[in-house]
Amino acid sequence: MYFSGISDEAGRDIETQIKAHHELGWKYIELRLVDGENITAIADDAFDAVCVALAAASLQASCFGSSIANWARPITGDPQIDLDDLARAIPRMHRLSTPYIRIMSYPNDEQNPLSESNWRKQAIARIKTLTAIAENEGVTLLHENCVGWGGLSAENSAILLSEVDSHALRVVFDTGNPVTYGQDPWDYYKAVQQDIAYIHIKDARRVNGEDTYTNCGEGDGRVADILTDLLANGYDDGISIEPHLAAIIHTGQQADTPQQLYDSYTEYGRRLMEIVEGITEGTT
Repeated sequence: MYFSGISDEAGRDIETQIKAHHELGWKYIELRLVDGENITAIADDAFDAVCVALAAASLQASCFGSSIANWARPITGDPQIDLDDLARAIPRMHRLSTPYIRIMSYPNDEQNPLSESNWRKQAIARIKTLTAIAENEGVTLLHENCVGWGGLSAENSAILLSEVDSHALRVVFDTGNPVTYGQDPWDYYKAVQQDIAYIHIKDARRVNGEDTYTNCGEGDGRVADILTDLLANGYDDGISIEPHLAAIIHTGQQADTPQQLYDSYTEYGRRLMEIVEGITEGTT
């Protein structure tokens, strides 16, 4: 088991992101945005600079947090955008020896929604195409329990993986997402447990009908319970933080200052390590 984190929640530039991970004593980093642009979309020279910086810092990229099929790409959008995104990502993943890339499974179009059956059919078909490419190239897509047809429920997640039927499609389980989608975190986790290859740690509460993100272990995401069960069952892959405290990418919320963003990230990482330490020492 190793710790990682979606590093743009520590700072915009790669140097700040690396600094936060060094402060936490972590050897892994999950890349999403660098200077506000996704790691799959930045220019080649900017990506070269990221590679040089990670090598100098002795940090391994555990996962790419891509935009493929995410909240900004509804099912009615052009599928070529995601094919191109994956095509750019794969050689970069190989260069950094990164095994995983996070995807979602296409939200419905709010303005011109498809029927549920058509949404399901098209989402599964698109993910099948992307997964076939990933399988041929030796990388793994991690489907997040987030927006999209496959994230509507644990049942949908299971159907998606069953229909695609490939070792190149697994689950990244986010502990906070079920809370904000009105789902039961424990029930969802247990339903997809056998397909989990990676974990995102987020926590939240619903307060007066509004999502309120909290420090890990202080919300309703069952963080300690889920980690306890995972570790007891031999989980040995990444546990990656996505605090959503000082900044939230999908809502446009920004930290008041860069220092606030950095401090919230490193404090969140320390709290996660304390939870895991308590589990491994049998004190939780």
